[in-house]
Amino acid sequence: MSKSNDTHQSALWRGHFGDEYIERNPVSAGNVQAAAMLWAQILLRVQGERPRQILEVGANIGINLCALRGLTDAELFAVEPNAAARQQLAQVLPAGNVLDGVAAKIALADASVDLVFTRGVLIHIHPDDLLASCRELHRVARRYIVSIEYFSANPEELRYRNQSSALFKRDFGAFWLDNFPGLRVLDYGFAWQRLTGLDNLTWWMFEKPG
Repeated sequence: MSKSNDTHQSALWRGHFGDEYIERNPVSAGNVQAAAMLWAQILLRVQGERPRQILEVGANIGINLCALRGLTDAELFAVEPNAAARQQLAQVLPAGNVLDGVAAKIALADASVDLVFTRGVLIHIHPDDLLASCRELHRVARRYIVSIEYFSANPEELRYRNQSSALFKRDFGAFWLDNFPGLRVLDYGFAWQRLTGLDNLTWWMFEKPG
């Protein structure tokens, strides 16, 4: 499979498939509150100075960013491939903080944001392209990397919304540590759908070496 940024997966999210995701996942009070409860737990693991800049890669229409806006005074940034989603993000963030892009190509300088995160994004990146995407996340992060994804002890592909080659589960925490050995695990956890309203998500928070 081509390792260019124009992959089958990124094309899905730029097109009608991505537009449909927006309709299923509105920035509702309930969705923002559920995200805020999760982020309140994660941000407790920050050590010392709070992040001054936070970047979400694959932000869609900004549920997480709306949640973070109520929890932190950090400057917020978004990378998002879907044009309709970016239009809505521009109502949440300053237009200059909303970037067209994918995880494998982020138009920001090295170590330019204190905390970089994905939520339900790495699962939609083909395994052939996953390392390149994580390298970009690692590159732009000054200190913290947070991944919030579906978990599987062994890599597996599942059909997603009647699409093949669109959802890939694995132990993303192990993937980060195996490929970026300098990272330190600050914590990890699980958001149980029955109590949180989220999608049975596993999260990991890493710190880059100083």
